[in-house]
Amino acid sequence: MQLPAARHVVFFTGAGISVESGIPTYRGAGGVWSQYRYEDYACQEAFERDPEKVWDFHDRRREMIAACAPNDGHRIIAAAAGHYPRVTVITQNIDGLHQRAGSAGVIELHGSIWRIRDDTTGDIREDFSVPLARRQCGAGCWWRPDIVWFGDPLREDDIDRAVAALEDCDLFIAIGTSGAVYPAARLPLIAVERNIRAIEINPEPTPLSDTYPEVRRQPAAVALKELFPGLPPAVFTPAAAGR
Repeated sequence: MQLPAARHVVFFTGAGISVESGIPTYRGAGGVWSQYRYEDYACQEAFERDPEKVWDFHDRRREMIAACAPNDGHRIIAAAAGHYPRVTVITQNIDGLHQRAGSAGVIELHGSIWRIRDDTTGDIREDFSVPLARRQCGAGCWWRPDIVWFGDPLREDDIDRAVAALEDCDLFIAIGTSGAVYPAARLPLIAVERNIRAIEINPEPTPLSDTYPEVRRQPAAVALKELFPGLPPAVFTPAAAGR
């Protein structure tokens, strides 16, 4: 088994890797926002107008995601942690499939559909119930999905952790990310500017493809199996929907 030489591998993933588990993208053909208006379901203004409607939408998403399983791409990424001194997973996905595959310490730039928060108190907690068992956290107060909606800023500490990982890594692999959503799309540019080995895995060209020294036009699981030959997918237990 000849694995790529590296001391610290950073995997940066987007919706493309989860498509292979049956989770549709948001922006691609047939994606979520081709069927729904984000202004009605995925912004703070929509939540303030009609929290029940927004929660109905997110409960359908939770149910759909809970029925999906990590694929070999997720599992190979998780298995890599047992073969390299350091592995960091940075994801734009909110589905929790990396954790279910066995990855630890995942930096979730856009939050998680399996967390809820109370913006009045700052309380954040995991909740894997499908549908959400209790939508209100108090009289007139609502739990909100702890995800980054349109118009929401990313958490500074998550961005700082991601940038710190990039400044320390010597192998960067972007998988299934469109390169169109900032500030997350800035991360691959940091890796390329550092002149480290940087690889894009995506069946389709992206706005950042020309900046990568190495591009693989393949599905995530296929490319990762070729890149990490013989690396067995990690064993996972699909007990809890978001774990």
